[in-house]
Amino acid sequence: MKNILNKVNSLRPKILTLLASLLLLPIACTDLEEEVFSEVTESSFVPSESDIISVMASAYTPMRFVMGWQGYFDLQEEPGDMFVTPTRPNGWDDGGTYKRMHFHEWTETQWQPRNTWITCFNGINSANRVILQVESGELPVSEEQASAIISEMRALRALYYSMLVDTHGNVPIIASYSDELPVQSPRAEVYNFIVSELTEVIPNLTEVVDQSTYGRMTKWAAYHVLARVYLNAEVYTGTAQWDNVIDACDEIISSGAFELSSNYSDIFSTENQGNPEMVFAIPYDQIFAGDWNAHMKMLLPDHRLVFDMQAQPWGGSSCNPQFIDSYDTNDKRLADTWLMGDQLNASDGSVVMTLRKEMPSIYDCEFTDGFRCGKYEIESGATAGLSVDFPFLRYTDVLMMKAEALLRTNRADEAATIVTQVRLRSFEDPAEATVTGTELEGDTTVEYGTLAEDGTIDQPGDQSAVPYGRFLDELGWEFAAEARRRSDMIRFGVYQTKNWYNHTPQGDYTILFPIGLEELNTNTNLSQNPGY
Repeated sequence: MKNILNKVNSLRPKILTLLASLLLLPIACTDLEEEVFSEVTESSFVPSESDIISVMASAYTPMRFVMGWQGYFDLQEEPGDMFVTPTRPNGWDDGGTYKRMHFHEWTETQWQPRNTWITCFNGINSANRVILQVESGELPVSEEQASAIISEMRALRALYYSMLVDTHGNVPIIASYSDELPVQSPRAEVYNFIVSELTEVIPNLTEVVDQSTYGRMTKWAAYHVLARVYLNAEVYTGTAQWDNVIDACDEIISSGAFELSSNYSDIFSTENQGNPEMVFAIPYDQIFAGDWNAHMKMLLPDHRLVFDMQAQPWGGSSCNPQFIDSYDTNDKRLADTWLMGDQLNASDGSVVMTLRKEMPSIYDCEFTDGFRCGKYEIESGATAGLSVDFPFLRYTDVLMMKAEALLRTNRADEAATIVTQVRLRSFEDPAEATVTGTELEGDTTVEYGTLAEDGTIDQPGDQSAVPYGRFLDELGWEFAAEARRRSDMIRFGVYQTKNWYNHTPQGDYTILFPIGLEELNTNTNLSQNPGY
């Protein structure tokens, strides 16, 4: 396996004792005293680099829930204006869970938010346990190693908190391994904790970008998380931090450690571990780390024939036609992201089925209604788990975060230069890839409003212009199906105000998810988020 996530998850004392064989002497002359040739006891054990990585792996492993069943991907995409999971002939009502996500009518028992809460705190607790092992001397390492391990675990812990501050906001800050019931902190305090932690540990993190640090928190990954948190600071705290976004992004850009992938689809290929965009990847392997099953929900059962798969997909989610219609037809990201039209048999080229863009209603769709996500490579022989590493933090995001901060600080032409740079690989004609600052400052091209069954706008809802809406479109086209649409829509004020597909806005309180009922019942220090 490619990285830290495939190693064992805990360290055990290694005692290697070789006993002398009993000498078969004549009767009445047997010497039963053992002769020890070599011995490594717990007190004398000096861990190797692989041992240390094995210890830290337990804190990274929970990240694989991102593309797992009703994981972080679902939490960020199902409430947005891109992905919809309607009822189909084979089911998919699932007790109304996906409808609640689409309508923003989730409850405190909704699994997707609870899964994120539980899994992120699992990762936080594992990071804290590793830190305790080092600080207590249970893991005997040098002072230099101790500093490096603790800094990396604190950076990883901050990454988990960056997810929680976005989804649940008011969460406990657990900075040590303890059995005590944690006390809840306000969202702004959680934000400050993340910024403080990352700022403090960044100087101690490695700058090395190679196989040894793949899938781990390097200095550049920490700067990337810091930039993302700064990007959303106005949402989290009420105070924008655009200059800090630019500074953090410039640290990564000036490092020269990353560059744009020349081919967009290469970022999402099975062998993408060497892609130059990977700042922080979540590694998967269909045999050894098969948690990735989001593709099973995205594809139809008959896609098994199209991709020569071993597993048969389940055929759930598809793309809102309003988002599809926003693309420039010459933008190659449209075909690189979505499966559209005739789907051909891998063995003989015959048409297996034809996908249509239209989706009459979330309450009743046919199998082939709606374009499906084909962004992540489906290798021949694919099973229910993919081996595509998920690009959780990639270099294009660094460029686009800087561009957005420039745009919002009256430097629209500088922002347009960066956005054009990103767009160039997805258009044959450079002139079509070029955008201006004025365009980026303009309204969104998505035609918002709820849809009638014939696809026309039924309830227009709020039709006011979206400030910098065209830039929001650029984020959508570039980062479609990358577990972030909800966060982007909130930042641009669309998530809580606009109608789309069958969704109408429910109010500002839906920006945060509810804290799970079970979590509230087991920790009396927690209070439910407002509105629930």
